[in-house]
Amino acid sequence: MKAHLFILISALIFGHNAYAAVKCSQANLTRCLDSVCAIGISSNPAARCQYCGTSNAGTPPKTVMRGVSVGTSAKYNISDKDLKKAPTDPGKRYAWATTECIKKVSGCTPDDVSEFYDSLIEQSCKAAGVSAQMQKTLTTTGKQKSQSMCKSTIQSCIISDTHCMADYRNCKSDSDFDKFFATCSIESAGCDNYLSSIRSDIINQRDSAIKNTALALTQLVASYQDARDKKITTTKSDCISNTAKQNCINTVCARNMPNKCDGEFGADERVAANALCDFYDTACATID
Repeated sequence: MKAHLFILISALIFGHNAYAAVKCSQANLTRCLDSVCAIGISSNPAARCQYCGTSNAGTPPKTVMRGVSVGTSAKYNISDKDLKKAPTDPGKRYAWATTECIKKVSGCTPDDVSEFYDSLIEQSCKAAGVSAQMQKTLTTTGKQKSQSMCKSTIQSCIISDTHCMADYRNCKSDSDFDKFFATCSIESAGCDNYLSSIRSDIINQRDSAIKNTALALTQLVASYQDARDKKITTTKSDCISNTAKQNCINTVCARNMPNKCDGEFGADERVAANALCDFYDTACATID
């Protein structure tokens, strides 16, 4: 049955993990589900489909409303009293039966219900001759998705790391984009009516992202160029005023000369410091 029902059911079942250590009995789980979904199946092969499959299979006979609780298996069945609480809508009844039977049969989960019982419902639906109608119903239901939901689903798929990526680096060409868009559209059932509009919107987002990336790169290059130009201008000014070399000499004197280029030996130390900073003269001569 529909996977989204299992998510809802799993959230409602208290103590779900408590059953994990016990192996689910297929026979007992099927007996329990049949007590809700297979009423009168001996005379009505379409019962499982009518009760817990689809309303397109028709309304089950009203003459038989009791469960199938007989023999030693009765303890796994839903009682006639509780059965009165079961919804009449097939989808809701299936969900209700799943919830109740997981409580009754230890160790079972919604996945077990799907594994053990869905095929029985499908067989019942085939017996009722409604398989094609069921597919039509599911398709129609799928097409009821909103445009925003479809766009969100397809866009998440498009910008995944295996497709265009968040910055659209893998989809700069329309042919690459269309390839991934087709894949994501197929995976997003029920969105056919919106595909053209969604494609146009995401294409615009792609173009904007690529443009912004290029602009950011251009701005980054420009900022480095500007910083370099300013540095060159400052350096030229320091060379003309000899400030750069003088700062070098003062630093050498302060850090490396015993007398700090002062006193009796200050003049000699300053000559040595000047020699250590001669590279500034060479550097300034190479600057345009």
